[in-house]
Parts: sequence; structure tokens; C-alpha cells
Amino acid sequence: MNRLVGTIVFVSTLGFAACTTANTATDQADKNEQSSGVLGQQKPAEPKITLPSGTSLRVVLQQGVGTDSSSPGTMFSAVLADPVLVGGKTVLEKGSAVAGRVVDVQKAGRVKGKATLSLALTSVERDGKAVQIETRTYVGVAKDNKKRDIAMIGGGAGVGTAIGAIAGGGKGALTGAAIGGAGGTGAVLATRGDDLHYPPETQLNFVLSKPVDL
Repeated sequence: MNRLVGTIVFVSTLGFAACTTANTATDQADKNEQSSGVLGQQKPAEPKITLPSGTSLRVVLQQGVGTDSSSPGTMFSAVLADPVLVGGKTVLEKGSAVAGRVVDVQKAGRVKGKATLSLALTSVERDGKAVQIETRTYVGVAKDNKKRDIAMIGGGAGVGTAIGAIAGGGKGALTGAAIGGAGGTGAVLATRGDDLHYPPETQLNFVLSKPVDL
């Protein structure tokens, strides 16, 4: 009797163990299937897009820069004025944030030379991240002020002529003109040329000097 009971217990134990093993195998198979499904649903990594050297980036300044207010190393902000396309696909949206740097500032000389402002872009934002870029240096040049200088010299000469005429006319007028002209020239020598200033909302065009991966 005891032997029979022992046999029954042993068989029951084997049956329970077999069921447990089968259930464990089934659960593992389900987990493997679910894992395969999740992996299958993952999107493949998108290939990198390269902006080639020479790509144009037209921007709108968000803050002003100028020879009267900026110095080399000053940073400025801007946004893209137009979307940037590669193969007909938009890779940089219009309005994307752009950062730039003042490369050099040259004020106009007292006798000759125009004020110049050199700028370059340093980064552009894509998908919330700043991507480092390198552009050719944009060099802005102030307007020529030769006409103003001529007017100042001529104006000085006119005043001198009037003084000479009052003094005695004739030779005095010629002398006065010479004195007046010299005075006008002195004013030009003492005055620098016009500064160059780009206020906010100014549109400038930059060109990539090196390709960049996005």
C-alpha cells in the first residue's frame, strides 16, 4: 500500500514538473515573439544628409551689428529667411535659429578708406540641436563719402572767398579762398568716414565654406 501511494506521488510530481516546464517554455516563446515584434516595429536609422560646400544660407538678423557697436568676437543671432533644400527635400526649415560671430571691424580712416564689417555664421539649429557650420566671411563695406568731403572743402572755400572779398576783393578774395579751402580740408582730416550698421531685420546671404552633415 505504501509502495502504491509512493508511486502515485512520484507520478504526480513528474506530471507537475512537466507542466511547469511546458508553461515556462511557452512564456519564454511569447516573450521572444513580443521582443521580435518590438524590434520589427523600430524605425531604421535615417541616413545622414550632407549640405555641400557652396550652399547658400540667407538669414534675417535678430539683432543689429555695426562698426559703431560691435567688436571682433561679438556674437549675433539670426533666423533662416528661406528653407534649405537637398534633393528637393527640406532639411532646414525657414525660421531655424542661426548664430553668427563678428570676425573683424574696420572703421573708416580720416583721409581715405571705408568702414568694413566682417561676419560669419557658426551654427544652425535642426531638430532642437545646434549644428556647427563654417561659412565664407561676409564683408560689408560702408558707402563712399567723397561727395561729402568735396562739399566740405568747397563750402570752406566759399566762406574764405567771402572773407577775402570783405577784406579788399581781388587778390584778397583769392587769398581768402585758399584759406577757406584749407579750412575745409582740415575738417575732412579731422572727421572719420561713415560707420556701417546693419539693424535688426536686415537680410544677409552667407555661403558654406565646408560641407556639413545633418
